[in-house]
Amino acid sequence: MSTTADPLATLASLPGVADSVDSVRKSIDRVYGHRVMRRRSNEVTAEAALRSARGSAALSDADWALEEVRRRTDFSSDAEARTVGAALRLSAEAGQLLSVWRQSPLRVLARLHLVAAGGDAPDESVGRPRLAGEAVDEPLIELALPDADEVAGRLDGLARLLLSGTEAPALVTAAVVHGELLALRPFGSCNGLVARTAERIVLVGSGLDPKSICPSEVGYAELGRAAYVAALENYVSGTPEGMAAWIAHCGRAVELGARESTAVCEALQRGAA
Repeated sequence: MSTTADPLATLASLPGVADSVDSVRKSIDRVYGHRVMRRRSNEVTAEAALRSARGSAALSDADWALEEVRRRTDFSSDAEARTVGAALRLSAEAGQLLSVWRQSPLRVLARLHLVAAGGDAPDESVGRPRLAGEAVDEPLIELALPDADEVAGRLDGLARLLLSGTEAPALVTAAVVHGELLALRPFGSCNGLVARTAERIVLVGSGLDPKSICPSEVGYAELGRAAYVAALENYVSGTPEGMAAWIAHCGRAVELGARESTAVCEALQRGAA
């Protein structure tokens, strides 16, 4: 497939992107090579899922300590609790949708929004892209909002791009899915949570992180909300430099997620977790 017919591969050829891809691969390989992964990978995956949810919720205005997320059982008491609960549900759901994603990414996005929104949104708006005139409640992201027709067209284009196949590295594909969903904010709520979960599905389904042990959401939270917004602005600019900067930001987040899981492996090895 030529880069002319493969826009994602074109992005992969931008200056600096290959370095990000290589750095991410090395980081992930180091975690998978840890001796703890031979017998206790399920524990690392479970811990990564919890930390991933905490990090994603933090970017959606619910910055709870990890231990608070771990100990709580009621996630319905207020807006922050509902956000954390939504992030946890999405983290648990993501692994169940890999085969569907390969056939119909839009069905998966609808399912993710249904899972995230729960009872927080009017029934008629859950699990479908917003219609003309419908409001969007999205903490943190204040960029100009595309109208409903543009959202529908770009979602269809994204789905066709994913289904057509690509030679681009998984990091590039995941970054584009994440960035496009954040830029569009196709649903009335929970768009950030859904976008970050969709990125995770791509990273896992591509085979880059098959056990889902490198939670990029941890990295995004660590890099900070201001850096996240600035990187998204680069994506929305559509310039080669802006796109490369967004992909690099996503790559750094994955690397930090890999570092987090390396620390989990070390703690399990010491018997401290």
